[in-house]
Amino acid sequence: MMIRHAITTDRAPAALGPYSQAIVAGGFVFCSGTAGIDPATGTIPPGIEAQTEQALTNLGAVLAAAGASMADLVKTTIFYRDPDDFAKLNAVYARHMPHPPPARSAPANVRLPHGLLVSIEAIAVLPAGEDGRHG
Repeated sequence: MMIRHAITTDRAPAALGPYSQAIVAGGFVFCSGTAGIDPATGTIPPGIEAQTEQALTNLGAVLAAAGASMADLVKTTIFYRDPDDFAKLNAVYARHMPHPPPARSAPANVRLPHGLLVSIEAIAVLPAGEDGRHG
């Protein structure tokens, strides 16, 4: 039987429904879609660049709580609202990604709740020896 561990951190927005911020299973960290919401204030910054920056900061916090980091990413999916925002979103994203960057999908024209412009989900590999029970 595979063991799964839920990951929760107050350094990223709390789950707004019946889902976990991330699940650790089989040596991987499966991160739910992480939006550009400031976890301290609950506010959404204006613009795609600020929301992407905050979403990636939040993603980093969830990964850290699981015992991983952005360097451990193997796959991301970026859901975003406006195809015209791609270049701006991509520039912010590129600053946060390891080399080589993870595999990625980026569907546009996605309707996100609360006026959000972007949400990023991810899969990372846990570093050797990590069990995902911290956080």
